[in-house]
Amino acid sequence: MDYILSLDQGTTSSRAMLFDRKGQVAAVAQREFRQYFPRPGWVEHDATEIWQSQYGVMQDVLARQGASARNIVAIGIANQRETTVLWDRVTGDPVAPAIVWQDRRTAGRCAELRAQGKVGLIQRKTGLMLDAYFSATKLEWLLDHVPGARRRAERGELAFGTIDAWLVWKLTGGRIHATDPGNASRTLLFNLHTLQWDTELLRLFNIPATVLPQVVTSSGILGESDPALLGLPVAIAGMAGDQQAALFGQACFAPGMAKNTYGTGCFMLMNTGTAPVPSRNQLLTTVAWRGPPEARHRTAYALEGSVFMAGATVQWLRDGLEVIRSASEVEALAASVPDTGDVYLVPAFAGLGTPDWDGYARGTLLGMTRGTTRAHVARAALESIALQVADVFGAMAADSGIELKELRVDGGASSNDLLMQMQADFLGVPVVRPRVTETTALGVAYLAGLATGFWTGADEISSQWAVDRRFQPSLSPGARALRLARWRQAVERAKGWATIHA
Repeated sequence: MDYILSLDQGTTSSRAMLFDRKGQVAAVAQREFRQYFPRPGWVEHDATEIWQSQYGVMQDVLARQGASARNIVAIGIANQRETTVLWDRVTGDPVAPAIVWQDRRTAGRCAELRAQGKVGLIQRKTGLMLDAYFSATKLEWLLDHVPGARRRAERGELAFGTIDAWLVWKLTGGRIHATDPGNASRTLLFNLHTLQWDTELLRLFNIPATVLPQVVTSSGILGESDPALLGLPVAIAGMAGDQQAALFGQACFAPGMAKNTYGTGCFMLMNTGTAPVPSRNQLLTTVAWRGPPEARHRTAYALEGSVFMAGATVQWLRDGLEVIRSASEVEALAASVPDTGDVYLVPAFAGLGTPDWDGYARGTLLGMTRGTTRAHVARAALESIALQVADVFGAMAADSGIELKELRVDGGASSNDLLMQMQADFLGVPVVRPRVTETTALGVAYLAGLATGFWTGADEISSQWAVDRRFQPSLSPGARALRLARWRQAVERAKGWATIHA
């Protein structure tokens, strides 16, 4: 059989998945890699380790299926977004650790630009908030703090990329330096309206254009892998940031369709059609994808709400507090109590995203009494994920003017039935989980498959999407409003803490 090979490079692990023509998973391989926290607020990855883990799972998944490069029609790449890599064009080696999207070291630089009145300019051109979450200030920091980096970049010796560009570089043996519009639109350097790198923004962030990748379509053959990697060259035909890929994998092709992915963070995207919709409620306007070929390279846009800590909150329960031994234990522990006992966890460990955008907020646990147990904390942790998503959901409905009738969900934590029921309760609309929840990998497989004729079009893809379970809300409107109001009280107490501490 023939397959599409999806490389799903996430924040905590690298995966490779094979998809057949029915959009079903034929095989999967996954490896975690190390997280580095050298200072408070700093989060780093070793980009070489990311590549090695990704290459390793490529080999693993083929071996598990008894397949070879001859069986692979195309490769699609989905990636953690905003994470910033700077590498040597000759050696292909990173010149410094990759700065992860969660990293807050450039919050001060963002504050400087905010004080200079640059917020409006940036938002008009990029659709983004001015925040350390995005790539521009991370890249600027690397150029200023890695010895000789700025001078070398100006001479054309260094290359910048988000993880997609880094993987393409490694896959092609350094022959191709490229990204797609969706990933480019997460850098604060890309103009949503011209769909090009913006000269004024490059000047603002002190970025030499010589380091930037070429922007190519999300669905289309951009090159071939180095034959030394898999034995034969394989077309690289799809590329998208993880959340845009998940929107495509959920078959949200029509304006007004929305999905939420529960990964390290939570990311809700709603397709807004072929024109960018400016936000009035602290959402992000972003490119969803460009292409595929049947769309004659039309660009689709989306509104997005970003929650920084979702699955990472459960990871903190496991690794930080050590109240659970594995993430799978959290559902049973949280279900062992009927409620949180009025305990609220605001997981602002990396600041707050939509709709608050407070880089100085910090994690806060409120409402504890002598009767509070680890079960109450675990339940509060799960509720915090659903409550953050509810904030985003409300902002999205207000911005779009569309009353969302349901929310499609995916990602690892969407398998947690208790969390999904909490989500339906706090939203007041059904939460719909598909049979294939690995929609990030599936979406980029679809992008690659459409470019190579593996699938015929959007109708075929939509027909493959199927419901696993629909969670109906059970809270009364009054009870829901009280819980959401109490949550907002807790969020207000978490804001600005790092500034106060300083």
